[in-house]
Amino acid sequence: MKISGRNKLPATVKEIIKGSVMAKVVMDYQGVELVAAITVDSVEDLKLVVGDNVTALIKATEMMVIK
Repeated sequence: MKISGRNKLPATVKEIIKGSVMAKVVMDYQGVELVAAITVDSVEDLKLVVGDNVTALIKATEMMVIK
């Protein structure tokens, strides 16, 4: 499978918090915590469980910082 996103980070799933529609997937990348919001359907389709080795694909068009 080819993907246009170039920011691919190998990570490990640390935690999955399922809501009614969306899920929060917490991952570890070299000691840095990454968090993704994906659908519960996607969690189930991917059969994600804590401890899985995954790839975090980051494709952002903008980043904002506020203080």
